[in-house]
Amino acid sequence: MNDAPAIADTVAGPIADPIADPIADALQLIGMPACACDGSGIVVASNAELEALLARDPRGLAMADLFARHMRADSGTTLAAALGGSDTVAWDSCVSAAGSRYVAVQVTVKPFPATSARRGGTILFHDIGTVQRDQRALRKALLEQRAILENAAVGIIFSKHDHVHECNMRAAEMFGYARGEMEGKPSRILYPDVAHFDALRGQWMPVLAQGRSVTLETPMRRGDGALFWCRAHGRAVDPSDEQAGMVWIVEDISEQRAASEATRKVLLEQKAILDNASVGILFTKDQRMLSSNPRIAAMFGYLPDEMTGMHAGAVFPSEQVYREFGGEAGPVLASGRPFEKKEFQFQRKDGTLFWCRVRAKAVDQEQNDGGTIWILEDVTQSRQDQMETEALMNNASISILFTRERTITRHNRGFAEMFGYDADEAIGMAGEALYPSRADYDAISAQAGPLLSAARPFQTEIELRRKDGSTFWAQLIAYVVNPEAPAQGTIWIAEDRTEHKAVEKSLRQAADSVRRARDELEIRVLERTAELAGANAMLQGEIVERRQAEARVHHMAYHDSLTGLPNRALLTDRIERAVLNAQRTERLLAVMFLDLDRFKTINDSLGHVTGDALLKEVAGRLCRAVRASDTVARLGGDEFVVLAPHIRDSDEAAHVAEKIIDALAQPFPLDGHTLHITPSIGICVCPDDGQDVETLMRHADAAMYHAKAAGRNTYQFFTQKMNSAASHFELETSLRSALAQSQFELHFQPIIDIGTRRLHSLEVLLRWRRPGSGLVGPDKFIPILEENGLIVPVGEWVIRRACEQSMEWKRQGLQPVPLAVNLSPRQFMHRGLVPAIRRILDDTGIDPALLEFEITETALMQQGEQTLDILGQINAMGIRLSIDDFGTGYSSLAYLKRFPVKKIKIDRAFIKDLERSAEDRAIVAAIIALSDSLQLSVVAEGVETEGHYALLQEQGCQFAQGYLFSPPVPRVNAANMLERLG
Repeated sequence: MNDAPAIADTVAGPIADPIADPIADALQLIGMPACACDGSGIVVASNAELEALLARDPRGLAMADLFARHMRADSGTTLAAALGGSDTVAWDSCVSAAGSRYVAVQVTVKPFPATSARRGGTILFHDIGTVQRDQRALRKALLEQRAILENAAVGIIFSKHDHVHECNMRAAEMFGYARGEMEGKPSRILYPDVAHFDALRGQWMPVLAQGRSVTLETPMRRGDGALFWCRAHGRAVDPSDEQAGMVWIVEDISEQRAASEATRKVLLEQKAILDNASVGILFTKDQRMLSSNPRIAAMFGYLPDEMTGMHAGAVFPSEQVYREFGGEAGPVLASGRPFEKKEFQFQRKDGTLFWCRVRAKAVDQEQNDGGTIWILEDVTQSRQDQMETEALMNNASISILFTRERTITRHNRGFAEMFGYDADEAIGMAGEALYPSRADYDAISAQAGPLLSAARPFQTEIELRRKDGSTFWAQLIAYVVNPEAPAQGTIWIAEDRTEHKAVEKSLRQAADSVRRARDELEIRVLERTAELAGANAMLQGEIVERRQAEARVHHMAYHDSLTGLPNRALLTDRIERAVLNAQRTERLLAVMFLDLDRFKTINDSLGHVTGDALLKEVAGRLCRAVRASDTVARLGGDEFVVLAPHIRDSDEAAHVAEKIIDALAQPFPLDGHTLHITPSIGICVCPDDGQDVETLMRHADAAMYHAKAAGRNTYQFFTQKMNSAASHFELETSLRSALAQSQFELHFQPIIDIGTRRLHSLEVLLRWRRPGSGLVGPDKFIPILEENGLIVPVGEWVIRRACEQSMEWKRQGLQPVPLAVNLSPRQFMHRGLVPAIRRILDDTGIDPALLEFEITETALMQQGEQTLDILGQINAMGIRLSIDDFGTGYSSLAYLKRFPVKKIKIDRAFIKDLERSAEDRAIVAAIIALSDSLQLSVVAEGVETEGHYALLQEQGCQFAQGYLFSPPVPRVNAANMLERLG
């Protein structure tokens, strides 16, 4: 309504041409019923809205006729007065509308301006019946909103000026206030503190000012001071007017938060269980791996997140194996039953195979599309152990039998041979079948039962029965399988004593014969009693002496002659027994290797007599320091070993070592001297550090040497790092005989002309085929050869063998190819290098031009003028020289210009990231430019992609070498490579 005068002004503007009257067009733009009339009140124009309202065209009619009959007089008078004036006039009236009905309207008359060439005005009709209906609807809506507000399950708060302006009952209850008590209170009292309120207000005000809503979860404060968690959704009433206030919908989410926190803790606990589980756990769906624990990734050799999304078939040896496994597991899982496979072979990322025990279960047994949980347990080692145990059992000459509940469950080959049964014929039989009678079986059961129930061994000699009914004497030993649960079964070991019994029988028969002879000759014996008594006394003395001698020999065989301690043989037996017992009882044992520090100094300075006396005293103190169950042995010299079985943990072993150190800390008064001695002790624990005598002794010895290196008079536990040092020593020992035993061989890798992509030369590479280990990489053994000086004879062998190979290819009719041979730094500086090269050239007859020596940048810079002299002599023979691994060391350009080198090899470190690294590309370009200025050829090492090749070709590099063309190949394959690339 407020816009009517302005619209009327537009319609009533000056009319230039009465014929081309724009009034009708202007009326069509008003958007509400309207018309124009002349000074006499006749309608001259109208719009479509008015025509629709009246259901007729009003043009040409008197304005008074448009009004309802009962209002025509008043409205006509008011209209005439308005048209005669200059002001806008409005009044309420009714018009006759379609369907013989009246419509209440507000009539607004805007006279044409006095400056207009015509008289009359514009009349607007506003339907006030619609307004009244809208007002009634608005009141109804407000009442409905009030009902919703009061009965809403959530709290609703209207705030203005940081105060609660209005709230519903739920909000008041939520914050612990009575109805109306919250209204007018500062909003900050609903928050834990003012700082908390100010911080949140600073966050939401900019958002609300942009017309967006705010959602937050925060602690709130009730009227009694108690805090609770609340979710609040807020929106500004008018984003452009901060004073208009805000509407907040609040929910008490304390229970939800508590439930979420409980759920989060459960999830964290489940994750901790999964992350620390000793078995692999994998979740798959639609043949894809969705998630897994770290054990699965470690088991298959992948990074923790690398398996996510992989196809399940990737961990199987082949597609065929995968399909067969799915055909076996699928129907079981689809039926809702768990699937289990005791042994199945999977494939790791590196292609190696390993054995697993598999268990699986559908996540949702009602719906098959919920995925599957797989539990995998690596049983490779236990399977190997089982195979070794089976091999040990089946190759034993004795009978080994397992029974449970008096029934045979398993036996070895020795049992089948001893009792005459076929391979598995006896499985499931009652143990009674092996005894001559039920009475014999019951008697043995009565004797063995109490001992075995107490987890103690049982031993006897008894007559047993074979399958064919024949009997034989056997020594029978029985143990329970699990001492903690004797009912789980029994192991019976039987040894055929038939021959032994035959010997006993013979002895008894002989004894009977002697007895009869004695009876027959009783009289003669009585006559010679005195004589025989004397002879008997002599005989008894000889027997005693013989038995004593045998005891001494036995003691000497198993004991140290100086200290009386067990020697290596007895110690080995006791360690073997202790290991078996530890495995059976799942207990630990420790082996301690003890060496006396500076004993040699005492022995050499004071003599062997004093040294021997000191060793005896040390042995005595050791025996008194250790536990009663421990064994102290002397291996020889000043080396002792302590075997400590049945220890709880490594701390207990350390305690024994500390007692030994304390026992030897006291001075030794010997022969007028007060001697001080300290031990260095190496400790290894079974089964963590080894499970056999040799490994335990070796590891304890290695730990002892580390104790000496740590300052002596201490102990060290074995670590795998010590094992690495031992491996290094073993490798060096093997290398010393490798050349004599022809274990070295040459491999060849092509160097390609980048311009033609044809063969330019071959680099000669040394490989070591170590017995039992296969090919050993040069990075493992070359540094050792360099360290111990063996690189000199080995390097000379490489040069000679390369020259011989070149001549052999020539005799086969192959095109001669230059060979590039590496010279190590130590070999290059050896005074015999140049004479050795001359001998090889003379012996083989090779053209020196076919030989090229590669020397590292660092080696060339070591000796200055001496290097120039050696290079000059080699160059004078006609052999070409090149700098290997250029860019990794330090070169002087002054020397570089003086070196008689023809070629530079760019190290592979600069080629590897050539496609991605602008810095590497710049370095390579600089080396090529430098080589061009010095008139040197350039070889790029480590070229593995076509991208590398293209970039090097673009930068002007002449030659390239790498796996893009060929890996290094052995001699037998090199001829084919020459024909392919030549």
